[in-house]
Amino acid sequence: MDLTHEIEKRKTFAIISHPDAGKTTLTEKLLLFGGAIRQAGTVKGKKSGKFATSDWMKVEQERGISVTSSVMQFDFDGYKINILDTPGHEDFSEDTYRTLLAVDSAVMVIDAAKGIEPQTLKLFKVCRMRGIPIFTFINKLDRMGKEPFELLEEIESTLEIETYPMTWPIGMGQSFFGIINRKDRTINPYREADKLTLDDDYELEEDHAIQADEAFQTAIEEFMLVEEAGDAFDREKISKGDLTPVFFGSALSTFGIEEFLDTYVDYAPMPTPRKTKAETEVAPTNENFSGFIFKIQANMDPRHRDRLAFLRVVSGKFTRGMEVTLARTGRKSKLNRATMFMADDTETVNEAFAGDIIGLYDTGNFQIGDTLYHGSKVEFEELPRFTPELFMKVSAKNVLKQKHFYKGIEQLVQEGAIQYYKTMHTNQPILGAVGQLQFEVFEHRMKNEYNTDVIMEPVGKKIARWIENEEAITDAMNSARANLVLDRYDNQVFLFENEFAMRWFSEKYPEIKLYNLL
Repeated sequence: MDLTHEIEKRKTFAIISHPDAGKTTLTEKLLLFGGAIRQAGTVKGKKSGKFATSDWMKVEQERGISVTSSVMQFDFDGYKINILDTPGHEDFSEDTYRTLLAVDSAVMVIDAAKGIEPQTLKLFKVCRMRGIPIFTFINKLDRMGKEPFELLEEIESTLEIETYPMTWPIGMGQSFFGIINRKDRTINPYREADKLTLDDDYELEEDHAIQADEAFQTAIEEFMLVEEAGDAFDREKISKGDLTPVFFGSALSTFGIEEFLDTYVDYAPMPTPRKTKAETEVAPTNENFSGFIFKIQANMDPRHRDRLAFLRVVSGKFTRGMEVTLARTGRKSKLNRATMFMADDTETVNEAFAGDIIGLYDTGNFQIGDTLYHGSKVEFEELPRFTPELFMKVSAKNVLKQKHFYKGIEQLVQEGAIQYYKTMHTNQPILGAVGQLQFEVFEHRMKNEYNTDVIMEPVGKKIARWIENEEAITDAMNSARANLVLDRYDNQVFLFENEFAMRWFSEKYPEIKLYNLL
């Protein structure tokens, strides 16, 4: 089997957006169009409830939000497509950030009525920082929204990126007639079955004709203006993340998905090299297998209390049963159980190639950021951790369930959704998070997955800072305004009451060197 050929077939991307822009719906429809599922909300062959395929966790189904990244794979036009659907809610941006490090491109979903929203901007900046190519899908054209030129201008000015519309809308809302495909100069009507070219004559129902004709004439004029005055198509700029191909459509009605997918597989990059701690790069075509773990998820199947480590294959070929080395410990092991994903539906995989995302069954050996390799030693760059801002003391409501309580905390902390701390002398567990919703999800999952009710006592908003020279710390430095705690690795951390308290501390103890995470 030709390694290079297999790797060139891989296209791995994340879908990013502000909540409610239609990200998860687009994911569903891509899977539907790719033949991976029969109807939105159900995995092929399953008779489960109609929840979004990618929102498999119970708390997601109940709340109607995505709070964890999901991985799905399907075949399309000779390619292997790996989709990572990321959490839309800002409280889970750390999970999204790590996911973006495991993909080769991103699809940005924008609500046509709302334009660029805060979370979209935040995630886009991460993509630009890492040079990730971005494809844009402007969604909900079947509702009234901003004018196409206004949306393009907003993307270009707010995100500082050039745009190249691959399709152009004809009307919107009730008068949404369809889209013009710029590549082959055809028209895909929203209500009619057959495609038409720009030179065809149209026969429309009389009650729809005037409205559609007006929208059509406006769209043609706009389209010609785009052709004459718009940014030029530049494949190299796309690959560097300096130009984004733009598509218009409606994910809910699966309209515009075909045009997007056809273009995406033509222009999205194949798997790209990854940097190591030694500041070298590992090419995907390197024959030695290597990969890194960017996510750990407990209880994907509550019946089996399983734990999966999500691994991005960086180079070479994975073969089931192969021996690999964990770079952090130097320990060797055989990977006998690995899966490919359809959200929570998994199937055993015998081989995978650079660009693929596989799940490794884990008994607690792996951590987020771990490198696995076969052959020559390699260790990839560390994955980022966010500095938490909110803190909660947590304890088990029933003291007889302490074992379940600590097991639940350990596993959920290992997923990276929350951070674990403890007081210096009493070992009282304290949880740290970026946002309040993370605590709510933690409480929900402790009850439903570990059968343990918890008591959550707010500590409040704090400024967490780690210490470079821990040997210089004395008990006198620990106070209510500068509370000294330990993180999960027993590193000392100060939780400062506010900026004033931190400045006061730094002035009084200039010998203490403080630092924060991202």
